Amino acid sequence: MHMSDAFYSLHRQGFVRVAACTPRIEAGDPRSNTAETLVLVREGAARNVDLMVFPELGISAYAIDDLLLQDALLDGVEAGIAELVEASRSLQPVLVIGAPVRHNGRLYNCGVVISRGRILGVTPKTFLPNYREYYENRWFAPGAGVAGLEVKLAGQTAPFGTDLVFAAADLPDFIFHVEICEDFWSATPPSTRGALAGALILCNLSASNIVVGKAQERAMLCVSQSTRCLAAYVYSAAGPGESTTDLAWDGQATIHELGVELACTQRFPSKSQMAVADVDVERLRLERMRTPTFNSAAAAAGHPEREFRHVSFEHEPSFRDVGLERRIDRFPFVPDDPARLDKECYEAFNIQVQGLVKRMQVTNGERIVIGVSGGLDSTHALIVACKAFDALGVPRKNILGFTMPGFATSQGTKSNAWALMKALGVTAQEIDIKPAATRMLQDIGHPYAGGKPVYDVTFENVQAGLRTDYLFRLANHHKAFVLGTGDLSELALGWCTYGVGDHMSHYNVNGSVAKTLIQYLVRWIVQTKQFDEAASATLLSILDTEISPELIPASADESIQSTQSKVGPYELQDFHLFYITRYGLRPSKVAFLAWHAWREAAQGLWPPAFPDEAKHAYTLADIKKWLGVFLYRFFELSQYKRSALPNGPKVMSGGNLSPRGDWRAPSDGNARVWLEELERNVPG
Repeated sequence: MHMSDAFYSLHRQGFVRVAACTPRIEAGDPRSNTAETLVLVREGAARNVDLMVFPELGISAYAIDDLLLQDALLDGVEAGIAELVEASRSLQPVLVIGAPVRHNGRLYNCGVVISRGRILGVTPKTFLPNYREYYENRWFAPGAGVAGLEVKLAGQTAPFGTDLVFAAADLPDFIFHVEICEDFWSATPPSTRGALAGALILCNLSASNIVVGKAQERAMLCVSQSTRCLAAYVYSAAGPGESTTDLAWDGQATIHELGVELACTQRFPSKSQMAVADVDVERLRLERMRTPTFNSAAAAAGHPEREFRHVSFEHEPSFRDVGLERRIDRFPFVPDDPARLDKECYEAFNIQVQGLVKRMQVTNGERIVIGVSGGLDSTHALIVACKAFDALGVPRKNILGFTMPGFATSQGTKSNAWALMKALGVTAQEIDIKPAATRMLQDIGHPYAGGKPVYDVTFENVQAGLRTDYLFRLANHHKAFVLGTGDLSELALGWCTYGVGDHMSHYNVNGSVAKTLIQYLVRWIVQTKQFDEAASATLLSILDTEISPELIPASADESIQSTQSKVGPYELQDFHLFYITRYGLRPSKVAFLAWHAWREAAQGLWPPAFPDEAKHAYTLADIKKWLGVFLYRFFELSQYKRSALPNGPKVMSGGNLSPRGDWRAPSDGNARVWLEELERNVPG
């Protein structure tokens, strides 16, 4: 397969396409139900679905009571299964069908797994509900303890038991387990042991009549089980056509992954439907690998993989480009749902405030020193400081803010710094560092001191270092401590001056907050009116300012130094940062996700109130270029800086690079393996 084809293939990128299906059925009519199931199966095949999960007892219908014990009906069910088996020979999807199955003089409520003309296995329901409106013990034998057996069904002999896990031999990580309805509501869901035995996709065939509030209960269980088992959970409830003699049905079908809903169907439908999503099974495997608690649970449970039979099958995926049935957030640190964004901004801001409050208390501090540049990071750190001082009942005048203009400081940022400090009521002062910087450049013999326009790293770091040197000495002088302002994105890219520079402080509230989130935290602070109108107006002005260290004078065309032209767009680099550090994905897969997220500005969701003029799109060539920059700077250039970070609170999952927290790595490593993987597997 050509590299380009492999890159665009969801299967090559570790995804499996799944569907949760709710066909319209007729009570006690296996022929009609089989036909309707086949309609959805063929639709799923046309959409390149790999795994299709249907409702409990979908071939017979669930609410048919004593009809379940009629051989005529059970013969019709078996004939329907045979028809589905035959049809599956030329169709890609693996089918998980609900049906009553006879075995050894008993009737079991089962999930029948079918692929390429073969019944792969039959899983009976472990826990039978027999309370309130449920009477399943009247008709079915429980599956508890049924293991290691075989069953004859539709002319085939297949593995039978609750000890089955199904795995594709030709598609890595396509491993799934089956449980049925009430199993999910039990204190010990069988899917938990299935997950511990290696299943990454957990399937639930459910009937589950609807009553008020039950939809939320199902969703809660799906969220919980997919989170706890580090898995995907595919849930399908019975829908239109089930008997309403005593019950009603809403056809709720959902797909969850690690606690997040990927897709769902409309409730109370009038016709057949299905929810389709691409599950990232590779990410699930990696998440288990980096979560020792999961593997400890497997050990404590006696290593269930020893007890389970692993049923292998040939899936025969095409590995073609069939698109991606999955929404990828452009901003993994910034939700696009307004309610969730509001909640997460509230939590992030208050985590920062609480962290600083505790540090103030244990140091018996009454003052802090902070450099205020008029840029985004120092602005946000100052806002956090104000709220922390308010919480402590300490006057804001004890926040000592210093703006320290250098050779390239613009009037706009300087004015914003002064306006903000004045509006917030902190003690504001200005120290012009140009004389001290000029003297240092003279002392070290730098060409700039002789009148030459040499703006190298030494020229920049003399200014950055002096600012931090002043702040530490000012802290000594005023019996205060230095509040850091550098953010997570800068730390990831090494975009900070080591040691006596913006890398260092006594405590840093921003170190676990990405640049893209800081922008939205500041917007949230304005929108929720945390401060008065004057402060809010200044905050909005700061948000509109080009991100720049302002260390090099403007060029002849008056363009100012741009951070993002050097290290890449922060919105893209934050995307790379999240998936590389939080999940350990391959660079080529990160590029694949970034391309789907960023290739069309007009497609997909943006965070609330995102300015239209700031809605960018990136080509695959752009993504590959800037991802290469990220990999080099992150793995090779800057780890030594992260190995010596000051204290600060962890704020976001996937948002901490402290060696005492989420990220530990050698300072003398290199980026070769990541850069080679990027070059080898990403076209262009």
